[in-house]
Amino acid sequence: MNQSAPILLPSTIARLNGPIVVFGASGFIGANLFEQLFRVRERNGSADVYALTHDATKAWRLKLLDAPAENIVHCDILSTTSVKDVFDRIKPKTIFNLAAYGAYSKQKNVGLTYETNVIGTVNILENCTPDMVYIHAGSSSEYGFNCTAPKETDRVEPNSHYAVSKVSAAYTLEYYAKVHKLNTLNLRLYSIYGGWEEPDRLIPRLVEENRKGSLPPLVSPDISRDFVYVDDCVSAFVQAALRVNPDIRGRSYNIATGKKTTMRELVDVARQTFGLAQEPVWGSMGNRDWDLSDWYGDPSAAERDLGWTATTSLSDGLRQTADWQISHRYEERVIPAFQTPTLNPVITPIIACYKDAQAIPYMYERLVKMFNEIKVRYEIIFVNDNSPDNTDEVLNAICAKDPNVIAIKHSRNFGSQSAFLSGMEIATGDAVVLMDGDLQDPPEVIPKFFEKWQQGYDVVYGVRVQREMAPHVHFFYKQFYRLFKRTAYIDIPVDAGDFSIIDRKVVRELVSLPETEQFLRGLRAWVGFKQTGVDYVRPERMFGVSTNNWTKNIGWAKKAIFSFSFAPLELMTYAGFVLTGLSMLGIVWQIISRIFNFDPNTPYGISTVIVLVMFFGGINLLGISFLGEYISKIFEETKKRPKFIRTMVRKGDRIYKTAAEIGTLVEQRRSK
Repeated sequence: MNQSAPILLPSTIARLNGPIVVFGASGFIGANLFEQLFRVRERNGSADVYALTHDATKAWRLKLLDAPAENIVHCDILSTTSVKDVFDRIKPKTIFNLAAYGAYSKQKNVGLTYETNVIGTVNILENCTPDMVYIHAGSSSEYGFNCTAPKETDRVEPNSHYAVSKVSAAYTLEYYAKVHKLNTLNLRLYSIYGGWEEPDRLIPRLVEENRKGSLPPLVSPDISRDFVYVDDCVSAFVQAALRVNPDIRGRSYNIATGKKTTMRELVDVARQTFGLAQEPVWGSMGNRDWDLSDWYGDPSAAERDLGWTATTSLSDGLRQTADWQISHRYEERVIPAFQTPTLNPVITPIIACYKDAQAIPYMYERLVKMFNEIKVRYEIIFVNDNSPDNTDEVLNAICAKDPNVIAIKHSRNFGSQSAFLSGMEIATGDAVVLMDGDLQDPPEVIPKFFEKWQQGYDVVYGVRVQREMAPHVHFFYKQFYRLFKRTAYIDIPVDAGDFSIIDRKVVRELVSLPETEQFLRGLRAWVGFKQTGVDYVRPERMFGVSTNNWTKNIGWAKKAIFSFSFAPLELMTYAGFVLTGLSMLGIVWQIISRIFNFDPNTPYGISTVIVLVMFFGGINLLGISFLGEYISKIFEETKKRPKFIRTMVRKGDRIYKTAAEIGTLVEQRRSK
């Protein structure tokens, strides 16, 4: 964890009952709360604070925080199974819920606003018990039009969908407190500001520009806020968790300074704090629909019941925000992480599964552990290529607890190449990783792939420097790759299988290729782009026996050579020229030997004819067989049959079974 920010209330934080979970820890306030709780609890030798996140657009904070992988837990609060799994595994005693949607103007999905803020809250509360503490992040938006220093008992008059949803959540907490005796409190937060806030928000932009000696675009000077520094907000959550009791549970509290600050006053304080002479230009940025002129709170109830009051003045808060920006290398580190998706990408492993049911849980756990360690968001796609074992049941259990996992089932066994393409069509990650389901492609190699990909390589493939198998089998594999490289009409890397990371733009090209029978490791080289390899040792299969045999291996070799090489046809051409020449020389020799009697032992019988007929007949049959291989490929391509048929796709609790449902899903994900 980064050690530059101040540590608040160490003795108070240490009194919280653990384990502690912070839902919405990838957000602004959630990241601050998690960071400060984690530091204190870690110092006490008990790192029992967990950051729960599912908001892909905000996860850049947790990456920059460099939090331990084991303390970051992926959870979708809209999935009852995902939430239950978190409670079953962590068994938290203190729950902070800062997960929300709709507070920002760019968050326009009305349905998701109600689902996240109401249904998500219910899903968490359903797993809480009376021995737990649940503190909820409400909003001053709940008061809406009644925004002039309202008391918590005053009427709420919400003026947006977001406000309505937060009011609904507040009443939900009150219901669970009264009926189910849960220790819940709702903190109605006013305008919180400070470190880790989005760089495009008012205070971060104001401070950033002030440090440079200028001012950002501004709204109307009469718009007002009640500005609370984030450290004071964190203190409110901690105090609420320690002070909640049967007499106050279910209530809402205003987390405010009680001071109305207009935009004009804010800018005046900022100019004085940073010594700016520039005059502001008012109205250079439009007001929001819900901006109001008298928006501030009454924190008296919080002070009375929770023992909390805001202690940081606006001037001190602005100065501390500036210090935070400087210490965190704001322009070099924070802003690029916020603006550049590749700094916090989504990686989609696609796992082809056939008779791998035993290995799949291990594959999943190792993948999640690895992605958490490198602070990368993931989307895992398992493709059940009609495996005869219990792969369906295993994948259903994983999908139920992790909404970032997708399971695809095929109507029959189409082969690993079709399985990879099936997953690539649905994948939405910035890059995909192709893997076999038997754990012979170790997930622990992916960080090396990822590092090369971030350096600008579009394809990074695994080079099998050693295989844990019989030496003679390993020898034949190595010789085939070298033969294939020499005969192919494109540059094929040796000892490179399907295991690789492939950038999204390359995935689009591979998926769009029209050919029916595809050999991906060859097509991967054919499409070009910037490529490199990473050495690794291919381990033995963890469970069961390999589904490959000599017949299948010969089939793979034929597919490779006849798809990317004309060498067999060229060989027959050269053989035809050579053998025709030898035949002509033989005829000339026979004539000369008869005329001049050079060789009295030249045979008169049929044996020579038989040998020649068999030899040339064999050559003809071999040539025809080569032609047949190429013609059969042409025949397959002209049929234009689909490469695979999906019978089911599952993502989280959602199951798509009909062709129409699956088709719609594929089109939606293609457009992302």
